Amino acid sequence: MTTQGEIFGTTPKGETVYRVKISGGGLTAYVITWGAVIQDLRLEGHDAPLVLGFDNFDDYPKYSSYFGATPGRVANRIGKGQFTLDGRHYQLDLNQNGNTHLHGGSDGLGKTNWTIIAHAENKVILQVTDPDGRGGYPGNCTVTATYELKDEGVLNVVYESVTDAPTLANICQHTYFNLDGRDDTLGHDIMIAADHYLELDEHQVPTGEQVPVAGTPMDLRQLGSLRRTDENGAQVDFDHNYCLSNERVEKRSIALVRSVNSGVSLEVRTTEPGVQLYGGFKLKPTVPGLSGKLYGPYAGLCLETQIWPDAINHPGFPNAVLRPGEVLRQETDYVFSKS
Repeated sequence: MTTQGEIFGTTPKGETVYRVKISGGGLTAYVITWGAVIQDLRLEGHDAPLVLGFDNFDDYPKYSSYFGATPGRVANRIGKGQFTLDGRHYQLDLNQNGNTHLHGGSDGLGKTNWTIIAHAENKVILQVTDPDGRGGYPGNCTVTATYELKDEGVLNVVYESVTDAPTLANICQHTYFNLDGRDDTLGHDIMIAADHYLELDEHQVPTGEQVPVAGTPMDLRQLGSLRRTDENGAQVDFDHNYCLSNERVEKRSIALVRSVNSGVSLEVRTTEPGVQLYGGFKLKPTVPGLSGKLYGPYAGLCLETQIWPDAINHPGFPNAVLRPGEVLRQETDYVFSKS
């Protein structure tokens, strides 16, 4: 063991990946330095892992769909990977189907080895600097991630970003949750307190339109099953931003997920203006995950609290620009309980 924790593996670049354990509030989490990934999370009195992950590090670079990761410098999608800032045009890495920039690019923060700068029984702080030009972004951007387990089942996640030149920043936690250990989460009930979601084009990039959820299968304002169908009778494949507010606000409760099978509930409280609900419909890693479980479609769901995707390219969307002297602070509580 070192101050960095235990050695968990080695990156393709030859860097050592460390893992640390934190415990508190009835929760136990394991965090690895690669991608600031929450590798495992357990709740007292509930046997199954609450999250998707791998027991072996080598499976992460090859098979992980951002399991537990911290994608950035900008999470989610930027259309055509293009934006203009202060009159200057930038072209980012097009790492999704050759036409979209996703989660900071092919070499983003979710696939970078971070450094542990502090570790206590119930808390770990990791840090990374995304260098000027990587993925096409301007400025050196330093991101600090703090994961703290607090009383009454709270996993508190705080991201703080600073830069030495005007840039974009939007950090999020990309954990896939499964509250009962079953093969899929379609039996989970879910509520998201949002009246609108963002319409998407064929590349899953926002068109700029905010669509009312009322009268659509996207209406999650009342707690109800994730198993819901569209007008053609097909399962709704959620990978959409729900519009919570037009800007960052004081932390408030925005979502609830519950498994009637296990009695485990997850409440989400955040400062962020948006939450991306991803139902995990594309999942199909070919190697087993935690507890030897092979993950298939819908094996876990993500609630990625963040600035709205492609915000820089849509007037009226929340601000995603970070300037020198500013601190972008994004805070979310994932609160677990068992009835």
